[in-house]
Amino acid sequence: MARYLDLIVQRGLWFDGAGSPASIRDIGVRDGQVVEVSREPLSPGVSTRVIDAEGKWVMPGFIDVHTHYDAEVLVAPGLNESVRHGVTTVLVGNCSLSTVFSDPLDIADMFSRVEALPREHVLAALSNGKTWSSPQEYALALDSLALGPNVAAFLGHSDIRAKVMGLGRSTDGSQKPTKKEQQTMEAAVESALDAGFLGLSTMTNPWDKLDGDRYRSRSLPSTYARWSEFRRLHKILRRRNAVLQTIPNLNTKYDIIFFAAASTGLMRKPLKLSVLAAADPKSDPWLYRIFGPIARLTNGFGKGALRWQHLPVPFQVYSDGIDLVVFEEFGSGRAALHLREEMGRNDLLRDEGYRRWFRQDFEKKFSSRIWHRDFDDATILECPDETLIGKTFGDVARDRAMHPVDAFLDLVVEYGTSVRWTTVITNHRPEILNHLLTRPGVTIGFSDAGAHLRNMAFYNYGIRLLQRIHEYAERGTPVMDTAEVVHKLTGEIGEFYGLDAGFLRVGDRADFVIVDPAGLDSSTEEYAEAPMPEFGGLSRMVNRNDRAVVATVIGGEVVFESGEFAAGYGAGAGTGIFLRAGKRDRSTRRKATS
Repeated sequence: MARYLDLIVQRGLWFDGAGSPASIRDIGVRDGQVVEVSREPLSPGVSTRVIDAEGKWVMPGFIDVHTHYDAEVLVAPGLNESVRHGVTTVLVGNCSLSTVFSDPLDIADMFSRVEALPREHVLAALSNGKTWSSPQEYALALDSLALGPNVAAFLGHSDIRAKVMGLGRSTDGSQKPTKKEQQTMEAAVESALDAGFLGLSTMTNPWDKLDGDRYRSRSLPSTYARWSEFRRLHKILRRRNAVLQTIPNLNTKYDIIFFAAASTGLMRKPLKLSVLAAADPKSDPWLYRIFGPIARLTNGFGKGALRWQHLPVPFQVYSDGIDLVVFEEFGSGRAALHLREEMGRNDLLRDEGYRRWFRQDFEKKFSSRIWHRDFDDATILECPDETLIGKTFGDVARDRAMHPVDAFLDLVVEYGTSVRWTTVITNHRPEILNHLLTRPGVTIGFSDAGAHLRNMAFYNYGIRLLQRIHEYAERGTPVMDTAEVVHKLTGEIGEFYGLDAGFLRVGDRADFVIVDPAGLDSSTEEYAEAPMPEFGGLSRMVNRNDRAVVATVIGGEVVFESGEFAAGYGAGAGTGIFLRAGKRDRSTRRKATS
């Protein structure tokens, strides 16, 4: 006799994640797996949970391909801020940074300044929680946590370089790995792939700097690697059909050519390459035009497998004083961020010679940049001097008859982190976002969840993309069919990364989100903050659009519904698992409180 279903979702508009036309269906779940997708109503049993989804959209959970949850997952494994926005799978270990091999002190020095995380809390999380020394042990350790979403992982190039060479040698441009050290790094990559890791993440952009006292302000270890080192690692990834995630050098920019060439499959297997990022920066309004052609050339003529990561919403950042990663782009900004103590930093900011240097950097017309460096496009949100709130730094400069740089530095010296301001750096033109969305070779991702906690919040990028597409459709000017958008948020990503995720069909994992289209409104763009007890009560930026997300289901369990998490969520057995690349894993874990 057949067992009753654990969960039935009734009469929702069902999207399968493969791009098929949406249709009204009942979804039946048993033991964490979709077992029924029915035109006819399904019959519940005495213990069956039933959700009425009439008028709602039912789709696979979103896959967030770019997070830095590596430390947060150890102290808050529910990863609530992503899950409440329909994300059911997250990828960690991006940007050459992972926590697999290196010791906690080295990891904290590599993570904290780059990702704008409180170093003492990162160090504490790793010192108390790191019980592994190999990729296989890492996977088992994550599986033992009360994971909310599923977690998949890259191995970080900087992680293995620091472990094998030592953090000092690995960040010394005069040093290169010995033959034995190179072989040890290659063996580390092989072991990670054996353990189910997605591949390797690296970066060659030198703007990201080390924290701590030992090697402060050196670039990350992977930026010092020579191309011969990359080629040997690429060979492994190509052979194993694994993914290379990278950020190219944004100063010189030409190494994207080398990475694209490495991806090509002429007379060999292609290398799956995920590159950060397809965007529309204010500093270079023409730049968006290059991403489609580069992908077409690499993947067409070159028979490669290049995918750009794209954040499908305006990239709005917030800063407390000068503590913002964009200042790492130029020398005078890096000099200020090098100094952690406020008194020493203020002495520097007051110095006229330093200010002259800062003004020169700020006014360079042809320097490499992501930030537009326009203080008329930087609005003050909080300040002890309330008369300045709502003004731009350019307004303040005109009121005081001084250069905008001097006006900004004066306020930072006077008020420090108490002056909070905001600007949009990229993705400000909706029509260009729509253009990028429809380019072959552009995939959706890059939330940076788990990093820059006071600077940005894109946990709801999937919801905001659906909002924009829905809004254009309601106007009668559709950009893309909603089923295709869902495919780009889910199935397309799952297929590229080789994950058992992204689809909602019979036999698939029951990881899905129910969305109310009536909640796809301007509230998805509103600013919000919430305390983070695990990091000393730090008030982090978050998103809040609970009218849009009716429910999130992971492993067949309703973990979030009507603005509330299930009792005991983030504790006990959890609902997510460590997702291994290339494996169809049907294991589920029932919550201890279920």
